[in-house]
Formats: sequence, structure tokens, C-alpha cells
Amino acid sequence: MRKIFIFDTTLRDGEQAPGASLNEAQKLEIAHQLQELGVDIIEAGFPISSEGDFRSVYTIARKVRRPVICALARSLKKDIDAAARALAPAKKKRIHVFLATSKIHLKYKFRKAEDEIIRLAKQAVRYARRLCDDVEFSPEDATRTQPEFLYRVVEEVIKQGASTVNIPDTVGWTYPEEFERLIKGILENVPNIGRAKIAVHCHNDLGLAVANSLAAVLAGAGEVHGTINGIGERAGNASLEEIVMNIRTRRDIFSGVFTEINTRQIYKTSKLVSSLTGFLVPPNKAIVGKNAFRHESGIHQDAVIKKRTTYEIMDPREIGIVDSGLVLGKHSGRHALSQRLKELGFNLKKSQIEKVFREFKKLADKKKEVYDDDLVAIVEEDIKPRKKKIALLEVKVLSGTKIEPEAEVKLRYQNKVIVTNSQGDGPVDACFRAVDKVVGFRPRLLQFKLEAVTSGKDALGQARVEIEYKKKTSSGLASSTDIIEASLKAYLEALDKII
Repeated sequence: MRKIFIFDTTLRDGEQAPGASLNEAQKLEIAHQLQELGVDIIEAGFPISSEGDFRSVYTIARKVRRPVICALARSLKKDIDAAARALAPAKKKRIHVFLATSKIHLKYKFRKAEDEIIRLAKQAVRYARRLCDDVEFSPEDATRTQPEFLYRVVEEVIKQGASTVNIPDTVGWTYPEEFERLIKGILENVPNIGRAKIAVHCHNDLGLAVANSLAAVLAGAGEVHGTINGIGERAGNASLEEIVMNIRTRRDIFSGVFTEINTRQIYKTSKLVSSLTGFLVPPNKAIVGKNAFRHESGIHQDAVIKKRTTYEIMDPREIGIVDSGLVLGKHSGRHALSQRLKELGFNLKKSQIEKVFREFKKLADKKKEVYDDDLVAIVEEDIKPRKKKIALLEVKVLSGTKIEPEAEVKLRYQNKVIVTNSQGDGPVDACFRAVDKVVGFRPRLLQFKLEAVTSGKDALGQARVEIEYKKKTSSGLASSTDIIEASLKAYLEALDKII
């Protein structure tokens, strides 16, 4: 059996998706969860890009000990130095160096000849290897690089000490059969390839990132890059949960390979990344979408009852979805709640469980039944401490068919409690305008979505807001039984990132 190493780049490439910016505490929280998921390598960031990214990589390197912690660097000494400094506290560390190799990049981006690119690549890997025993090299835009030149680059960086060579499909250009041929070509034409592991990093511009990654695994690649929920630049990256569950489910195809991912942590990890980035998971998303294991057709329902595998090729429990629909009410006790939280994958301290219990009781007074998604929302909204520049304390709205909606908002902003009011086109618009008065600027609203998290008239409403200010986009996600409150909290979450 051949192990496939899982390289998670949610915190680096995933965060490059417009509006997905994360602060240091949020990145650390995701990194801890990725450790629970069992990923082998966490690409924690690009230290040279900003002071915030440097601090995040340093903090993760210090506090997350089981996986390899990786930092990205261009083929420049200053980048490599920054990566090495950020990774200094890591128990296991890797510097990931990249340099473009395709003709289009050489002509328009670098204006350099192939021999000069090889010289720069060798120099960068050699320098990184002095600072770190584990060096990965990526020939950017590899799938649009001439194969013969790609073979030369790979051979030379391995000579300089690269222990992993990553083959990126940077713009999602390739297709599975083509990519499989490329990986096999590297294995057959690079004399020293046995001294390094082949990794792949696929983007989803044509919707083939997962298919291409799996084709590479079949061709002999030993490491796969991806992100949780497939987030990332443009159309995103290969979705790690889809890759892992393909390998696990289609054992007839992937009989000789395995991963060490704890699949029961997949659903929880997906929910956490969605909550912190503000990116909703589409209901029809493979593996983790809310419709992935739902059946509305009567024929399908009847068949599933008789034999689950008629229409479900995976057991939802394999990815951490608990089979039974939670029915807890206002008379339920701490023990039942605590047990359910454990089943949902939350390992909370006693003080945190007490706080969940108080919020659960408040919600149970409003709702007849409390479901799993309600509990997940409580944990994500109220339990995990995050320092915020701006927070909602109270909101009051006046609205109707023949009056102009008005909102009064009470906020904590810059350590002060501020109350303000405003009118608007609707109650949500009035709330947003009131907040804008407090912060002193008005961002452009790019997107506003509202949906029910659970079923019933008393369901939790989940709001997603995406805004733009001074060319910076930001998003927020929040839940509440009151859709006005959910919308306002989501708006404040997005604003907080910009502030």
C-alpha cells in the first residue's frame, strides 16, 4: 500500500479567494482542526506577503505540532529568509519555493531565457536547503510548460536538495488523461526522480481539479495539494474532502493507495472553514453539501430505507454526519447536550459546555426542537472567543408597509458603547446605514444571501454578506432565529475584517 500525503493549502491558497481573509486567531483555529483531520502538511501562509501572514505562520508553527508546517516563498532570498524565520518554532517544517516555467510566463512575466530560469531555480532551492531540511519546489504553470524543459527543471532542483517536486496546474488548463501522461513522463524521463516525491496542485477553472488530482495519483504522484471546500483563487482549488473520499470509496480503482485522514472530521472541518471565511457551502456540493445525503424522490426514499447503498455510495457517518436527527428541547439536560456535542466532533471545556448550555436553553425557549445545525451554529457564533473591533450589543427595528423603516443599533466599537439610528429602504438597509454612521465609511454591498439553516418556521436563519471598500473585499457569515440580527451580525463580521 502506498500512502498519499495530504497537503492542505486552505490557509494560503484558499485564503487568496476574494473576501476570504482570515485573522491570526481564525487561522490558528483552522490549523488546529486540520491537525484533528489528520492532514500531513499545512501550508500556513506566505510570510513575506504581509506582517499579519508572517505572524500567523509563526503562531501556527509554534502551536500546531503534529503536521509539517509549510511556508511559501518565491525564488528570492528575502522570501526564503522570511519563510525560515516564520517557521523557526516548528517541530516539523518545510519551505515551499516556486518559480514559473511556462513559455507564456517566461515571455511576459519574467522576460528570461530557459537557462536563466534553471539557474534561479537551482539557486533558490540550494539556499532554502541550507535553512531547512525539507524543501518543496513548484515549477509554476507546469501544465503549460514544454515537457522536456520541465524534466530539466525537476532534475536540477532535485540535485540541489528538493525532496518534493510539486507539479501545479496553476490555471486549471489540463485534463485527466493529459495530466496522467505528464506525471508518468516525469517518472520516466527524470533520472533522479526516485530521490523526491511528486506532488500535484490543481486549480478548478474548468471544473477538473479533483479529476486531475486523482489521475495524478493513479500515475504515481505521492502528495496531493488542495483546500477544504475547494476554496481558492478564481474557481478554487481541488477539494480535499472529495479527493480523500474518492480514494476511500472507490477502493476498486485506488486499491493500492490510502490516506491517513480521519474522515469523521471532514464535515466539522468544512463547517468551520465555511463559518470563518464567510463562504457558504453550496447545497449540491459533493461530500459536504447539505443535500449530499438527502433524498426527496419517493422511489429513492423507499429504496434507501430497504438498502442504503442503492442511492448512497458513502455512509454519512464516515464524514462525521451523525445519522439521527437531533431532537433536543427545553427540558433536555447538560448530559444529553454534552454527549451530542461530542458526537458532532466538538471537544469543549466544561466552561464552554456551560456557555453552550445557556445559549441552547435560550434557543430552546424560542424553538420547539433544537437540531444539530442549531448546535453547530451556537458553537461557531458564541463559544469560540475572537477579539473583534466592532460587535453588536442590541438592535431595534421599526418597519411596515406604509412607514419608512428605521433601525436603532447599539454597538461596541473601539472599546466604546455607541448607540445610533438610521432609516433605509428596508429594515436590513436601515441597520447597515446605522453601522456605517458609527464606522465613518460606507462599503459597497456586493452580495447578500439569506437562507434557513434548519427546517420549520422557527428555523435559524443564516446570512452571508460580502462587501468592498477601497478595493478590498470581505465577507461575513452569521446565524440567528432573527433574520435581521443574522444579517447585521454578518455585516459586522465582514466590516471587522476590513477595520
